[in-house]
Amino acid sequence: MNTGIMYAALAFLVWGLFPLYFHAIDEVTPMEILAHRMVWSLLFLAIVLAVRRQWGWLPKLLNQPKVLAGFVASAIFLSSNWFIYIWAVNNGHVIDASLGYFINPLVNVLLGLLVLKEKLRRGQWLAIVVAACGVAWLTWQGGQLPWIALLLAGTFGVYGLLRKTAALAALEGLSLETMLLFPLAVAYLGWLSWHGQNTFINTAHDSTRWLLVAAGPITAIPLLLFAAGARRIPLSVLGLLQYIGPTLQMLLGVWFFHEAFTPARLAGFAVIWGALLLYVAEGLWLMRRPAPQPA
Repeated sequence: MNTGIMYAALAFLVWGLFPLYFHAIDEVTPMEILAHRMVWSLLFLAIVLAVRRQWGWLPKLLNQPKVLAGFVASAIFLSSNWFIYIWAVNNGHVIDASLGYFINPLVNVLLGLLVLKEKLRRGQWLAIVVAACGVAWLTWQGGQLPWIALLLAGTFGVYGLLRKTAALAALEGLSLETMLLFPLAVAYLGWLSWHGQNTFINTAHDSTRWLLVAAGPITAIPLLLFAAGARRIPLSVLGLLQYIGPTLQMLLGVWFFHEAFTPARLAGFAVIWGALLLYVAEGLWLMRRPAPQPA
């Protein structure tokens, strides 16, 4: 139990500190960062799979076009989520990005209702309605929808839905997704090199090159820690720990990146936090409630 909490907390801690990493390579365009993330992630994952001798799943997939099609879709949503997040961090929207991951659990509940036909309890309905009020308030105050947060929550929610019904575990699934994205990433980096715009080649800073190479382990290690932790602890504990990431991102946005966080904006966040507290409390109460005794 304690080991699982440590693994999961470390994963969310790393994800929460991601804005610092992307800020350190802000001279690189979001699309190029995304391409490097795909390339170096696959190389790192290939090393992990080779060390663990865990290649048996790959040949079996060649005769399963439906499974491959599902992972093509999940790879598209994953890469879209990565790109939006990188763009948001490097364009001064760290707080908006953190809001997306605060909203994400409620988006998952809504997708379960709409796609998996799951039935929602009253507490879950109330949490979604309260969160919707918070989004409506932020929309009214800002004069537009918090589209960065909604896109991040939506793309990651759909990605989670696709992975929930997928046939592969975390390591194999991420490896397959990066394999599918790898040719596009290499082609884009080749196009940049042909036009003399590849920052990895042109930059005068060796630190930038090393940070781009580090995108591989930085992407894969927290996911592996998360998978290891998720197997050891209850979902209720995992659900509480997942707020470490967006909380750190929000604090970095306010204190490190000095983004505007007006009282009106804080009020909208507070409403959404209230919805999350309601959602978590309702789930914990349901788990601790004694099961009805048979007659």
